[in-house]
Amino acid sequence: MAPLTTATRAVARSSALRLATSPSNAVAARAAISTSSALRDASSSSSYSSPFKGESNSSKIPDFSKYMAKGSGGGNQLFGYFMVGTLGAISAAGAKSTIQEFLKNMSASADVLAMAKVEVDLAAIPEGKNVIVKWRGKPVFIRHRTAEEIDEANKVNVASLRDPEQDADRVKKPEWLVMLGVCTHLGCVPIGEAGDYGGWFCPCHGSHYDISGRIRKGPAPLNLEVPAYDFPEDDKLVIG
Repeated sequence: MAPLTTATRAVARSSALRLATSPSNAVAARAAISTSSALRDASSSSSYSSPFKGESNSSKIPDFSKYMAKGSGGGNQLFGYFMVGTLGAISAAGAKSTIQEFLKNMSASADVLAMAKVEVDLAAIPEGKNVIVKWRGKPVFIRHRTAEEIDEANKVNVASLRDPEQDADRVKKPEWLVMLGVCTHLGCVPIGEAGDYGGWFCPCHGSHYDISGRIRKGPAPLNLEVPAYDFPEDDKLVIG
């Protein structure tokens, strides 16, 4: 409690003296004077000193260094960095293993790869006839061409074609023509030995292909596509 001011003490004394004139209030007056003296002595003898006395109004960051364990700063930081690096390395290794396993499961199995190739016995296809086989979900035309058909394909003026291509560039053996049976217009399946050029005709929109599978008339923009194939033997054809 703050000490009483001089005026307050004077008022207290005068009040005590007035009260002391009457015998009935003598005891109360003496008690008031005693209380005032005790409060004054207590306030003057107080040794409390505010820690903020004399400090400026600006903010000051407290110093907690005396509460920290000696040598705790650098060691804890190094340990934290080590743990973060270790967890990062473990996470990266786990992610790599997961991705590798996923890609392995997504890759084609041996039986699927085997189905990607189709073997055809050419001895079963007579001259002048067509055979259609299925490869990767698409029809493949195999034509055993006659000598007359080969000559006809070679006599065509390539410069006049919409998609210029020599017959020799479309076959590996002149007598065997191998093409995808998919019209290059909208993907219909053309009919063999039909059309204005004796090759293939697409009934969907009227595209005509010659005996080499080249577009000659109609809306199709390109020749019939030639897939990858090979002749491992004279009478064997492998597509794919």
